[in-house]
Amino acid sequence: MGADRRRPGTRRAPAPAGRRPSSAARSRTVPPEPRQATAWVRGAILASMLVMLAVTIVPTARSVIRQRSQISALHESIAVQQDDVVQRQAELARWKDPAYVEQQARERLKFVRPGERSYSVIDPSAGKVTVPSGATIAAPQSSSTRPWYGQIWQSVQLADRPTAGMEPVAP
Repeated sequence: MGADRRRPGTRRAPAPAGRRPSSAARSRTVPPEPRQATAWVRGAILASMLVMLAVTIVPTARSVIRQRSQISALHESIAVQQDDVVQRQAELARWKDPAYVEQQARERLKFVRPGERSYSVIDPSAGKVTVPSGATIAAPQSSSTRPWYGQIWQSVQLADRPTAGMEPVAP
C-alpha cells in the first residue's frame, strides 16, 4: 500500500523477473498520461513566475540605475567644489602676503604711501564722454505751415507749458 505512492505521470519500474506484481497492481489499469496538459501547465507556471520576477526586478533596477547616476553627478559636484576650495585657499594664502596686499591696494584703491605722489593719466584717444542727463531740451518750434496768426498762437501755447519741447531720453 505505502509502496504504491508515486507521482502522477511516472511509470512504475518493471517487476524483476520471476516476481509477480501484487494483486492491487494487476487489477488497476493505468490511465493514459496527460503529458501534454502537464507540460502546458508547467509552462504557464514558469511564464507567470518570470512575469512576477520581472515585475519585481524592473522597478528595483530602475531605481538602482537612477541612484548610480545621482551618485556620479554628486561625485562631479564634489570634485568641482574641491577645486573651488583649493583656489580659494590659494587666494587666502596670497592675501596673507603683505606685498600682495600692498599691490592690490595700489591697483584697486589707488592708495599711495606717505610722501609719494599719485598721477593719473587720461587717455586722449578715448574721446569726449557724454553723460546722458535723462532729458534733451529741444527748442519749441511752431509749425511753418500755419498762417502767421496760427504760428503766434502756437508760440503762446508753447511758452505757457514749461515742459514743452522736453523729450525723455532713454539712459
